[in-house]
Amino acid sequence: MYKKLAILTAVFTIIGGNTVMAEDFKQPFAQGEINPYNKYFTGTTYLNMLNPKDEIWNAPIGNVTFEPKARTNWHKHSGGQILLVTAGEGRYQEKAKEIQILKPGDIVKIPPNVEHWHGAGPDGMFAHISLETNAQNNQTTWLDPVTDEQYK
Repeated sequence: MYKKLAILTAVFTIIGGNTVMAEDFKQPFAQGEINPYNKYFTGTTYLNMLNPKDEIWNAPIGNVTFEPKARTNWHKHSGGQILLVTAGEGRYQEKAKEIQILKPGDIVKIPPNVEHWHGAGPDGMFAHISLETNAQNNQTTWLDPVTDEQYK
């Protein structure tokens, strides 16, 4: 219990104390480097692994920053995923459903094996924290790119 409280306190301290700016864009965590998974994205994204997958915590947590119009390919996670929107305006869509507009403070809970995509809106940058759920068995399956027509 004490370890969980210490981790939450550290996260809230970081969020409250360190605001990162890129022009008018503010987010609570550093943008990171060019995303090494960009081959599964349209446009440019950045990744800052806040907590890499390891044997101690088994909780991969990453800050993903998207340039305008950047987005993931369609994909699914065998263990699910949770997105915590921290900055900008984004988009999220599950296969055969309407696109959702995302704003800071929104939480998206993606059940296991649901095909979806997420990314920035057309006019500005976007950032979210990505949490892999059921991480011990969670595999990402990357699918086709989201076309410009699907994005609109």
